[in-house]
Order: sequence, then structure tokens, then C-alpha cells
Amino acid sequence: MQTETGRIEAFSDGVFAIAITLLVLDLKVPYAVEKGLAAALLKQWPAYLAYVMSYMYIGVMWINHHRLFTHIRRSDDTLLVLNLLLLLGITSVPFPTSVLSSHLGGPQQRTAAIVYDGVYLVIAVLFNLLWRHAVARELLDKNYLQSAAMITKQYAFGPVIYLVCLLTAWISVPISLILNGVLAVFFLIPPHKLAARKA
Repeated sequence: MQTETGRIEAFSDGVFAIAITLLVLDLKVPYAVEKGLAAALLKQWPAYLAYVMSYMYIGVMWINHHRLFTHIRRSDDTLLVLNLLLLLGITSVPFPTSVLSSHLGGPQQRTAAIVYDGVYLVIAVLFNLLWRHAVARELLDKNYLQSAAMITKQYAFGPVIYLVCLLTAWISVPISLILNGVLAVFFLIPPHKLAARKA
């Protein structure tokens, strides 16, 4: 069934697709191969790690955006603006990914991780603002209110834990990045499955 949010979803899907594709541009072919091509390729491990992490995170964000708009059936001007702000956060992900891949394992890796975590913290806040606006303005399909409540509970953790990831980067960059990975898995799990495990 065509919904009022059809154009929002189509536009958003295009933006997600472009953002996730741009990540690969940070992977470079090594030409200075005095020690051999294999060694040069292995030396680029931070770029591979940052690429895989960000690809996974954008993928999880796309899944969550899809889940939200399974429930959101109407839109208003504020929802449009909040969705655009969220997409602004999504399209910025290739930049902190490049910063992280350039400095991971080096003396500036803490700053790079803080920038990386900071972008995801902002995105988590924007996801929450969009969703809470849709709930408050009753833009949801009334047939899905129970599962919508589960999404609200799951999303409440996001900004707080992303803030913890950011603060953890001051102490340990690897632990901060691992926490980011755990968060991605947490938000990959459908809210109803989380509720079933708690029951």
C-alpha cells in the first residue's frame, strides 16, 4: 500500500546507498611496494577495518530507518526536516571513516576515534528526535503501537551508550571501537526479539 511517506523513504534509500558506496573510495591501491605488494596491502589494515565497520554501521542504520518507516504512516514538515538532518549525519560518515583509517594505530588515533564516535552520537540523537516526534505527533500506524513502544525502549539506550563510547576513546581506542560494534549488533536485533528475551 502506498503511504504518505513513500517519497521520504525513496529519497532516504538513495542517500543511504550513496553514503555506503562512498566508503569504498578510502581504499587505495598501494603503488609504493618496495617490500612487496602483500606487505603494502597489509599495511593498509586500518582502512579495511574502518571501511568494514562503517559499512556495517550504515547498513544497520538503513535497517533501522526502514523499521521506523514501517510504523510511520504520515508526515509533517518537522518530520521532513528531522529526516533531512538524520541524512546529513549519514552522508557525513565517510569523512570520520577516512579520518579514522588515516590515524588508527598512530599517535593521533584517540582524536580520530573521538571524531568517529562523535558523529555516531549525533546520528543516534537525530534518530531519537525523529522517532519521538513521530510518536508524539501520532504519525504512526495505530496497528503497530505495541511494537512502536519496543522501538522507543530500544532507542533510549542509543545516545547514552554512544556517549560512553566517545568517553571511552579517551582511555582506550580499541575498547571504544569494540563498544561501537556491540551497539551495531544491539540495534540490528529487532525490538520484539529483545523483548522476547527479557520475558
